[in-house]
Amino acid sequence: QVQLVESGGGLVQAGGSLKLSCAASGGTFSSYAMGWFRQAPGKEREFVAAISWSGARTRTADSVKGRFTISRDNAKNTVYLQMNSLKPEDTAVYYCAVDPRGGLLGPFVALDAWGQGTLVTVSS
Repeated sequence: QVQLVESGGGLVQAGGSLKLSCAASGGTFSSYAMGWFRQAPGKEREFVAAISWSGARTRTADSVKGRFTISRDNAKNTVYLQMNSLKPEDTAVYYCAVDPRGGLLGPFVALDAWGQGTLVTVSS
């Protein structure tokens, strides 16, 4: 069973940067596609970014394209989300997720195995 632990959230001013990390255990991390989702207060969880098992393919939501970058280190079983030029509308709890279909050739379909998330608050 995969376990995910997110970290790196915090309070930042608009225009600032944060780097989130997600450590995975209990599965074959290097074969999974990994993704980031977020959920703002009163809203549904939404897709942010995903990366294939090798890192060769990435995908980002239009709302964060050009500002957020996903990466991974298979030796450390960790996926990252570098967030630059943050906006107040980026405020949310950020979660990482696993798609066992590692190639990211189609839509990212997350396993129902979520961590506790990490809160990002962007002040204006």
